[in-house]
Amino acid sequence: MLQTILAVGSFVFGLVILVYGADLLVKGSSSIAKKAGLSPLFIGLTIVAFGTSLPELVVNLFASFKGSNDIAIGNVLGSNISNILLILGIAAIIYPLSVRKSTVAKEVPFSLLAIVVLYILVNDFIIDGLNQSILSRGDGLILLAFFLIFLYYTFSISKNSEAKEQEIKTYKHWLSTGLVLGGMIGLVVGGNMMTDGAVNLARYLGVSEALIGLTVVAIGTSLPELAASAVAAYRHHSDIAIGNIIGSNIFNIFWILGLSAVIRPLSFSVQMNSDIIILAFITILLLFFMFAGKRNILQRWQGSAMVSLYVIYIIYLIYQG
Repeated sequence: MLQTILAVGSFVFGLVILVYGADLLVKGSSSIAKKAGLSPLFIGLTIVAFGTSLPELVVNLFASFKGSNDIAIGNVLGSNISNILLILGIAAIIYPLSVRKSTVAKEVPFSLLAIVVLYILVNDFIIDGLNQSILSRGDGLILLAFFLIFLYYTFSISKNSEAKEQEIKTYKHWLSTGLVLGGMIGLVVGGNMMTDGAVNLARYLGVSEALIGLTVVAIGTSLPELAASAVAAYRHHSDIAIGNIIGSNIFNIFWILGLSAVIRPLSFSVQMNSDIIILAFITILLLFFMFAGKRNILQRWQGSAMVSLYVIYIIYLIYQG
């Protein structure tokens, strides 16, 4: 019992430090970038966008280095599933989300493409008949190449006159530098503690690391997206609420898994194919919702249905063990 409590404590305390560290790093680096003359929109599309994905990235890197590949891949798949079903669902319940045509026509299909590409790359056992499936360094480079294409698209739409710039708060140089350094330390310390806590928790509870990665770790590292989307929905900023989620899902697969695999190849358990298929299904479901009922609006009843599906998914994972 004591060991389980310590594992939970390590996980929770590490998560708090991790999320707070990411926030400090984004604030400090955004301030430095603005003082260097970069536009708020450019900063929002780069530093802030990368910053919201830092928790997943740091946890993945620590999990990869420690050989906990199921946590690394489960974290990304679980985060993406919770992003759509849980976070978008909650945001839509708070306030119906109107979605831009470009999001429906390009960004959601692009996130579906990311899922298909990932499925092909990780299934060496099924596609090539090899003894094991692995996300190799070459696979990681392919994912990063797709990520560069997505970045190019993101910067091209930033030139749209309708794009809204966000206010970037500036600090004194010494304080900005301190925020960056403090954020980096927080990411390293928090990521290490959270990963250790997750691995130990799986061991003491007698469940798989994949289950912990798909649930506890995934929800924990998705907290920045949850906070951002919930506040955006409350303030009726629909584009921010749904754009943040779809962009994060693309970042998670192409950027985080790509970089993780380049640093250290990740072995893949074919049992997690069911989670990839579920992720593809709910992404298609999201597209379907855009045409069902009020066009290009995610309504409250649809948000409630998505949250209910997430509860069913969690029950399914627990049952699978």
